[in-house]
Amino acid sequence: MKLILGSASPRRRELLAQLGLTPAAIRAPDIDETPRKGEPPRDYVARMAREKAAVLDCAADEVVLCADTTVTCGRRILGKPADEKEAAEFLWLLSGRRHHVLTAVAVRSATGLRERLVDTVVRFRPLSNEDVNTYLACGEWQGKAGGYAIQGRAGAFIPWIQGSFTGVVGLPLAETATLLAAAGIRCEEVA
Repeated sequence: MKLILGSASPRRRELLAQLGLTPAAIRAPDIDETPRKGEPPRDYVARMAREKAAVLDCAADEVVLCADTTVTCGRRILGKPADEKEAAEFLWLLSGRRHHVLTAVAVRSATGLRERLVDTVVRFRPLSNEDVNTYLACGEWQGKAGGYAIQGRAGAFIPWIQGSFTGVVGLPLAETATLLAAAGIRCEEVA
């Protein structure tokens, strides 16, 4: 079986490498990622992963892996900030609070679709103006759900998490390995 990564994310490729896996191909899906009106965050992130997997071609000898990550504060979905102003808004909203990082994984093969949703609670310490301005200036917030990267400089803002660190980065490895094994891809195999 050939592993197809349905994501252009370099972080997801790096996380797969931790499992000893190299995708045979990368196919980035092009879907509308707009949340539906009133859609709960858990439903939204699961739908995104499913829709990404559904739009990609999948041959009989292929396993397509797609994922979606979103940050939620209350019922509010904090996707990838459009600009620095929105990133600052997200950081201030998260400052001194707990929030959830939801990552949905969808694995599609000729035998069907397998899914898993991982919910991790993350706590930010209270941020100062200097913290926020320095973080914004480094640019790391760009392209990141919630406007931060736990594996980067924002790790200094986070005194604890409850759940999957790799899920917050973008691909929960334990759950992904289980889904891939069920689809015929073992982590010790390299595509």
